[in-house]
Amino acid sequence: MTEQQLDDWVSRLADEAIEAAEKQGTTVVCASGISPSGPVHLGNLREVMTPHLVADEIRRRGVEVEHIISWDDFDRYRKVPAGIEGVDESWAEHIGKPLTSVPAPAGSAYDSWAAHFRAEIEDGLAQLGITYRGISQTEQYTSGAYVEQVLFAMSRRDQIDKVLDQYRTLPAQPGEKQKQGQKKLSEDDAAAAAAAAEGSGAASEDDGSAGSGYYPYKPYCSVCGTDFTTVTSYDDASTEMTYTCRCGHTETVLLREHRQGKLVWKVDWPMRWAYEKVTFEPSGVDHQSPGSSYAVGKELAPIFGWERPLGPMYAFVGIRGMAKMSSSKGGVPTPVEALQFMEPPLLRWLYARKRPNQAFDVALDAEIQRMYDEWDSLVRKVSGDSAQPGDIAAHTRAVSVAEGELPLTPRPLPYRTIASVVDITTGDDEQTLRILGSLDPSAPLTSLDELRPRLDRATAWVEQQMAPEDRTVVRTSPDTEALAALTDDQRESLRILLDGKGSELPALDADWSIDGLTHQVYGVPKVQAGKSADFKPDRKADPETAAALGAAQREFFKLLYNLLISKDTGPRLPTLLLAIGADRVRELLTP
Repeated sequence: MTEQQLDDWVSRLADEAIEAAEKQGTTVVCASGISPSGPVHLGNLREVMTPHLVADEIRRRGVEVEHIISWDDFDRYRKVPAGIEGVDESWAEHIGKPLTSVPAPAGSAYDSWAAHFRAEIEDGLAQLGITYRGISQTEQYTSGAYVEQVLFAMSRRDQIDKVLDQYRTLPAQPGEKQKQGQKKLSEDDAAAAAAAAEGSGAASEDDGSAGSGYYPYKPYCSVCGTDFTTVTSYDDASTEMTYTCRCGHTETVLLREHRQGKLVWKVDWPMRWAYEKVTFEPSGVDHQSPGSSYAVGKELAPIFGWERPLGPMYAFVGIRGMAKMSSSKGGVPTPVEALQFMEPPLLRWLYARKRPNQAFDVALDAEIQRMYDEWDSLVRKVSGDSAQPGDIAAHTRAVSVAEGELPLTPRPLPYRTIASVVDITTGDDEQTLRILGSLDPSAPLTSLDELRPRLDRATAWVEQQMAPEDRTVVRTSPDTEALAALTDDQRESLRILLDGKGSELPALDADWSIDGLTHQVYGVPKVQAGKSADFKPDRKADPETAAALGAAQREFFKLLYNLLISKDTGPRLPTLLLAIGADRVRELLTP
């Protein structure tokens, strides 16, 4: 195994997927299953990203592969989710109906609940460069595509029942032992886990057991449209089936002609593996506990003439800052919501860099700036020669797919710098261009378009996600009370900042650039202590001097923040000074 393969989980899984398909004499089929029962969130996205990355790697190698997404839109509507705009408790009357028979939220442009939430995730997948063949399970069942599979499952119901019966007496697994390499779930992770289980098609799924016998088929009632039904008899020869419904309706139909019903989940999934010849499909921890649909599927798949696909378990995705997201009342932020604040390559990288069984966080609070710093650092490493093979592979998969490159920002200035300037200027384009354009005098920015799409993402983050206490409001007039109370040392530090001191420091506006202002604000405490503005203390040889200068620097910065924005901390001082302008800075800092 090569060094890159050791560092690159995608390559390893691609090798295994190709080998598994060759053993079965078929092409590689990577599958995802998504239930559009509500907002399809960032936790669900791992269900798509994992097979996408593997399929894309296989495609890059020139090997035939297909990525399918099964839209489980024929699943039952389980409950009315909280926090969905345009939805109230009146939607409870639709519980038990197929998702495609439930009305969309009020004001939606779509004709059903499933179509509404499917459209949003499809938008996110398109932005992320994910190509796939979508399969509507409503269309499959109602068109009769699965008729033979349904009849076959009913004819083997005793065999299926025996398999399921082995697991029905297993104790519940509410708190499985933490998997190795998987961190303890935070509150946000737990919310993602709960949402994942709710939207997975496996949670609380009826396996077909009933007092009248075992039947793996669940009809939707032709009168009330729900699946509160019980099959009471079935004849294999004629395919005549009788069912009763909670609403009081009883009906006898020919199953060969019946189109309003589906196999129960634990049978439906392995049936589809065989139908689509799936060779690779990961699943979440909720599917892989003893007695779960994935575990049972290993024994049910051979009944349909197939094997359970290669399927690594994926861990949960935690969210930092979800409390500020619009969908957080009822779940976890969706890819479309996250992509308001981050570029697609960054979001792809977060999923590509971690093995499926490793949990990770997506930061939508102030930590998004650190996340971007890590990304920019990786880009610099890849551009040079210090990146590890695994880092190179993850970067490649983030910025491109087999079909080509994803859109990138031409001039990717640091996200935190852009956000800081947008915050200070309140999004004024002219001011933003003036400040950001002066950051690199050797190659001045001439248009904000050079910063897009990163600029648009940072602007949206400042407007929607930045905490009120972190916002920067520059004083409109000097704080005369604070200026009058300055100590002699503080007055002297402000005088040195504004007017300079001999040959050690020039006046503040002598070099009105980020580099010049950085040199100025860091130089003041050094010059005031009798050192050169360029003095660098040796922390090992002279720790006392280093500590004293560090403390003086912190106090000086605190003083400036208090006089400029009435807070102890704020955006980087050079950026803040540049944004405020020389004349106004002098006005606010002159005693």
